[in-house]
Amino acid sequence: MLLRSGIRGLRSLFGIVGTLASCLVLAPAGTAQGAAPGAPGGAAMQRIGGFEIDRTEVTVGEFRRFVAATGRVTQAERGGGGLVYEAGWVRKPGWTWAAPFGRPAADDEPAVHVTYEEAAAFCRWAGKRLPRDAEWVEAAYVERRAAPPPPFETGRRYAYPTGETPAGANCLGECAAPPAVAHAGALERGAGHVRVASTPAGVNGLYDMGANVWEWVDERSGSERRTRGGSWWYGAAQMREEHLASKPPEFAAVYIGFRCAR
Repeated sequence: MLLRSGIRGLRSLFGIVGTLASCLVLAPAGTAQGAAPGAPGGAAMQRIGGFEIDRTEVTVGEFRRFVAATGRVTQAERGGGGLVYEAGWVRKPGWTWAAPFGRPAADDEPAVHVTYEEAAAFCRWAGKRLPRDAEWVEAAYVERRAAPPPPFETGRRYAYPTGETPAGANCLGECAAPPAVAHAGALERGAGHVRVASTPAGVNGLYDMGANVWEWVDERSGSERRTRGGSWWYGAAQMREEHLASKPPEFAAVYIGFRCAR
């Protein structure tokens, strides 16, 4: 009796293990991967060698969940608004991550008016971190997917995050991007950002690594922190790998956002 009972127990245990094993799905290297179940920052990620990076810039909707969970009040909110360059830097009342141009943003717009420290805090909350400069550059310019779609080729280094040309990026004047979010004359220069993933995917299947909004990376430049990729305020030259830019870490502006890595 005890022997038969023990055998039945082992069979039951093996059945449970088999069921659990059938539920596990391992994503191969080089494919897009979602965040872990229940992870607060749920953006899809792309593996690039030994790290992963968000496929899109962090969105207003994702940042809203961070704020709701942590009670964070950003510097732009405390200071009365973020910055835009007109005839010098101008603080715009009410321009914050939730209302980048003074009106409430859609959840799929990039989160801007965020300082370096605020971006880093979001990434920590999401179980990630800001990308290192070398990681960001690798992801933006060197195709690492094993079987990328045409015209991308594995191992090739590209002039722009979009490929050999800047076409399709949301830069000023020379990229032929889709229409930006309508801002009804709020800007003196440029048309503003576009919704994430509304431009064509570029190198490594990533969106808006070139233009749309500058992105904070974990790299010092003296007392400042580096930003990468250019933005809607600039032309294609700022999208190139050799273009280096930086801002004070406490800087919160209408055209600087971020994405996370791990």
